[in-house]
Amino acid sequence: MIPFDVYPLQPITPIKAQGCYVWDDKGNRYLDLYGGHAVISIGHSQPEFVQAITQQTGTMGFYSNSVQNPVQVAMAKKLGELSGYEDYQLFMINSGAEAVENAIKLASFQTGKQKVISITKGFHGRTSLALGVTDNPKLSAPVNTVHNTVFIEMEDVDALETALAKNDVAAVIIEGIQGIAGIYEPSVSFLQSIQTLCKTYGALFIADEIQSGYGRTGKFFAHQYANVKPDLITVAKGMGNGFPIGGVLISPEIKPYYGMLGTTFGGTHLGSAAGLAVLNVLESENLIENANQVGDYLLSELNKLEAVEVRGRGLMIGVEFSYPIKELRKTLLEDHKIFTGVASNPHVIRVLPPLSLSMEQALYFLESLKSTIKKAKKHEAVSIH
Repeated sequence: MIPFDVYPLQPITPIKAQGCYVWDDKGNRYLDLYGGHAVISIGHSQPEFVQAITQQTGTMGFYSNSVQNPVQVAMAKKLGELSGYEDYQLFMINSGAEAVENAIKLASFQTGKQKVISITKGFHGRTSLALGVTDNPKLSAPVNTVHNTVFIEMEDVDALETALAKNDVAAVIIEGIQGIAGIYEPSVSFLQSIQTLCKTYGALFIADEIQSGYGRTGKFFAHQYANVKPDLITVAKGMGNGFPIGGVLISPEIKPYYGMLGTTFGGTHLGSAAGLAVLNVLESENLIENANQVGDYLLSELNKLEAVEVRGRGLMIGVEFSYPIKELRKTLLEDHKIFTGVASNPHVIRVLPPLSLSMEQALYFLESLKSTIKKAKKHEAVSIH
């Protein structure tokens, strides 16, 4: 038996990692500006994180949610403090897709309605309901093609109100910043319109912060730039720094009952210890502020390059070129030992490093990218228009 191919494989085999670097089996060191899909939030093999999960494993790694779990309580309390959502409840699960599934179910339970409004180009996961609100038909098997989803364009407030006015919509779901699409940020006014119209028509506002949350954009959640307060917030990725956990933050106005939601592995002692360690390090090392400062510098300097557009906030950045970026990424990897990410838009490089990225590392990336662009132009490896 061999592993199932999930993605096209890079031609290297990482065997260890520390901070913002990974090393392959040949001893080469790479600067990781992708963090495995924005998962590595506080840095690879962060010592406090390693210590916390090692200690918890030696004490008690697992018991179900049928017993009291003081580690989960501590983690939820800390999350509330750092995010500003102290009055919300936290339902812990194992992944972002599960978070979206449960958020949509909660909205439907709460409102008694069936339909969901989602934004075009969005991505919310690969399980059934999550895929149903994801605007990518290529990912849908025949069994997934029947869903009660209305897709509208980003910023189309008229279409949003028209759909909501039918009074059959349980929720509106939107990413804090669209990640896989190529880093597209909803405007402040659009997010505020979603909140207002949801209240008007009795729907719930779901903010998908799976990629854009946990300090990545320079605030704990990207939607906080718009001063809105969603009814449900989905989290994962950076929440566990590589440990598979996810969650739903639930407004106090929503009253779940026993049996409404359930999970075997969500919120275990080990997962809660990992999540608590991430929050403690975010706070003690001021990583959200670091993401803000280093990200602002990167965005400013990237805007000086020959690019079509630079988008994003903090350390969630997309750089769009007028040509496919396959060769650029290859040169960055092979010549400069830098990992970057792709998007569904083949002209966009995504930059999603650990939030511990230093200014020195950011400068190295900028100089390497400039050199790579010059090389591409000189050798006409790509067609620049």
